[in-house]
Amino acid sequence: MKFNTNSNTYIIIYSVVMVVIVAVLLAVAALGLAPRQQENMLNEKKTQIVKALGEDPATVAYDSVISKAVILDASGAVVSEDVKEVFAALNDLKGSFAAGRFPLFVANTGVVVPLYGAGLWGPIWGYIALGTDMNTVKGIVLDHSGETPGLGAEITTPKHQAMYPGKTVYEGDAIVGVTLKKGGADKNNPHEVDAITGGTKTSDGVTAMISDCLNYYKPYFDAARAAATVEAESNTVNE
Repeated sequence: MKFNTNSNTYIIIYSVVMVVIVAVLLAVAALGLAPRQQENMLNEKKTQIVKALGEDPATVAYDSVISKAVILDASGAVVSEDVKEVFAALNDLKGSFAAGRFPLFVANTGVVVPLYGAGLWGPIWGYIALGTDMNTVKGIVLDHSGETPGLGAEITTPKHQAMYPGKTVYEGDAIVGVTLKKGGADKNNPHEVDAITGGTKTSDGVTAMISDCLNYYKPYFDAARAAATVEAESNTVNE
């Protein structure tokens, strides 16, 4: 049977068949690549967690510095130690926080807390690591989806992130986080770092993100700090 390749019917049928074939090929490719994409996303998260601890992911493995991953509830109690569930919660951190589920990574030298907030043009996120005192910052990793290059996007640079280690997040019994101070940080203030020049809104977003997210974990931190105090007092008595 000979087809009239110039007819409208032939053109329509040919177009539909091609669309269906391309759609099937794309679907097959997506399904085939999905496991690799998920693995890459998981490895990227692990890399960022290691970086937040001040370690080099090229030489330090995630499993060598993280002893366990958990999800806490609003009271600071552990509700899950399923690693897959913890990383799944990171995929929608905003939703997890809203649902009262707080992923936490317990390291050999402290903890790593995931961060999520709002910058000038879109979401900002990252990880902040605290020492065993649940107070001293060991390191931070920050990222964004659309901050201005050369301005707000500077939060992702090593130069900016190098200012956080050694800062503290508690003032008395309250968590104040770390403030990105416009005009320059007071070198004697343990809670301040320099804001991004020309990136006031992004700097304010990072300040709010750190404070808000750390306060979600305050019940856990308070309990850990209290237990450490009791242990220290007990050791003093026994000496």
